[in-house]
Amino acid sequence: MIDTLEDLQKRVEELENQAAFQDELHESLNLIVAKQDAEILELKRQVIQLFERLRDLGDAMPGGQVQDEVPPHY
Repeated sequence: MIDTLEDLQKRVEELENQAAFQDELHESLNLIVAKQDAEILELKRQVIQLFERLRDLGDAMPGGQVQDEVPPHY
């Protein structure tokens, strides 16, 4: 099969278009991943804060440490 110069040019243009699309997609996905990473870090920070608040509330409540006490043996 002998490709003409015109056919080869069309194939090269198509490959260039595909490469450009993949570059744009790659950049877009990188931005999404970076945003999700920041959101995950923020959510982790919030979970830690909530855990600390619950622990502090448990310490402040009378009998707040009941779950940590060993039940009496019969």
